[in-house]
Amino acid sequence: MKPVGIGIIGCGNISDIYIENLKKFESTEVVAYSDLIMERATEKATRHGVGKACDIEQLFANKDVEIILNLTVPQVHGELAIAALNAGKSVYNEKPLAVKRDEAQEMIALAEKKGLLIGGAPETFLGAGLQTSRKVIDDGWIGRVISATCFMQIHGPEDWHPDPDFFYQPGAGPMFDMGPYCLTALIALNGPVRRVCGSTQRAFTERLITSKPKFGQTIKVNTETHVAGILDFENGAVATMITTFDVWAHNLPNIEIHGTNGSMVVPDPNTFGGPIRIRRAGNNEWTDMPLSHGYAENNRGLGVADMAHALRSGRRHRAHVEMAYHVLDIMHAFHDSSNTNRHIEIQSTCRQPEPFPLDMRPYVLD
Repeated sequence: MKPVGIGIIGCGNISDIYIENLKKFESTEVVAYSDLIMERATEKATRHGVGKACDIEQLFANKDVEIILNLTVPQVHGELAIAALNAGKSVYNEKPLAVKRDEAQEMIALAEKKGLLIGGAPETFLGAGLQTSRKVIDDGWIGRVISATCFMQIHGPEDWHPDPDFFYQPGAGPMFDMGPYCLTALIALNGPVRRVCGSTQRAFTERLITSKPKFGQTIKVNTETHVAGILDFENGAVATMITTFDVWAHNLPNIEIHGTNGSMVVPDPNTFGGPIRIRRAGNNEWTDMPLSHGYAENNRGLGVADMAHALRSGRRHRAHVEMAYHVLDIMHAFHDSSNTNRHIEIQSTCRQPEPFPLDMRPYVLD
């Protein structure tokens, strides 16, 4: 197949792993980079030996670019995606899909009108760990899923990220930054959500940066930093979820899935590999499960490559905008529930993404 040309907007920390992986897939070719700081774009082209730096207008006008990979800060995900769609490009956004529901809805309507595709991170659910977990459930190892737990708890990114301010602005915080990993994994394993309830708080009004180069500066916190809630899935399962930037340490698992015939410990949804452990009814010990699928290393870009295959073949891509919007809708619903003291019925839904087949060749996907 002819590779799909990828144009990257936003050349920050996470762009390197995307570029390195996209160079490996038969379906993708990185052809252009753009950033507000053009030196960053030029440095990526030099470091990786593919593509060229250009301003955003040149990137949008480049006929070799078919998919825009949008790696900018969350606050401009929607704005830049709409501009890319208007330029005739399909779009793959880093998480979250957008900050506001109406912005995401505008993106979706525009893409449908123009016959373009939208995808959204995270694609970690396509990695070996969560694909194996999906197979365990689909093959009936733990029976019908009845409940789940998901915890992603840290004390914020200001001690390691070079520019952590955006994490504490609307569209970020622990739910919009970390929640997409939890929710995408749970939806990939269990299907869509029908309602949620949530409670939120903002533990600190300011944060002290202890990472370089902004060591000693303070951040004004403009979003909730602890979000706890319950999700009722359409399949009847009930999940408990916490995302927080207010916890120094904990011993809770990332994800556990509990069924009528057993339980499963699922890998960290911010990773692509294992381990996976199951304990079936009547057994006294946990059993480690071997990985059934490939892509156990950091394979960010896997969702972009899968979307590129979809662009060529006409099939449905797995990191689909329908699921990314459902995740966005749920994240807002946690906050809506806390603000209104009631359950929130989720207005959106999505298809559970198709699992990868077992016999795929590395970096081919179809």
